[in-house]
Amino acid sequence: MIKRTKVKICCISSVAEAAMAIKFGADALGLVGHMPSGPGVISDNLIAEIAEYAPPPIATFLLTSETTAKGVIKHHKKVNTSVIQLVDKLTEGTIEDIKEALPAIKIVQVIHVTGESSINEAIEAAKSADSILLDSGDPGKQVKELGGTGRTHNWDISREIVETIKKPVFLAGGLRDSNVRDAIDFVGPFGLDICSGVRTDGELNEFLLEDFFQMIHDHENYK
Repeated sequence: MIKRTKVKICCISSVAEAAMAIKFGADALGLVGHMPSGPGVISDNLIAEIAEYAPPPIATFLLTSETTAKGVIKHHKKVNTSVIQLVDKLTEGTIEDIKEALPAIKIVQVIHVTGESSINEAIEAAKSADSILLDSGDPGKQVKELGGTGRTHNWDISREIVETIKKPVFLAGGLRDSNVRDAIDFVGPFGLDICSGVRTDGELNEFLLEDFFQMIHDHENYK
């Protein structure tokens, strides 16, 4: 049986975009809450509307920049997605606190791959998170970059993380139809997360979506 790489289309900005992503094969939708920087931010009301629209088994990810467990829980209760994606580190409370309050919700911890230290960060995060997402932001900047950069990062580090931890790992950062095959072969992630690579002037582009999914399907069927 062919192992199919999951695909999350991020920065969904409307019900129409959600429908388009699902039509072409998205397994999950990324819905971006308030962020210090980056694309795709929408209101909590719209996140809730898209989360209600998405049919099972499509997963809906709330991207939250809240850094306290209480803040994350409060944010989620406004939108009711099936997954919470923590784009920053918690500074107060724990993932266990969030799970206790929201037992049916999956928690994804983002690790921004900035160097070798990211390997230990991922190992530690995997002890409590349900899955890990490797991205190319830089939380250390004066204005934090917490995703949506359109840049790739060091895939050698990402590959080591995938090989080391036992939890599912999503790969994000600069993915597009021209490099998705290399990403699958070299990193071997459970899933891919793409935003700018399937957009033109910020709008989801059905031709780029089709090309991206076709590249994946043709590649995995050939293997």
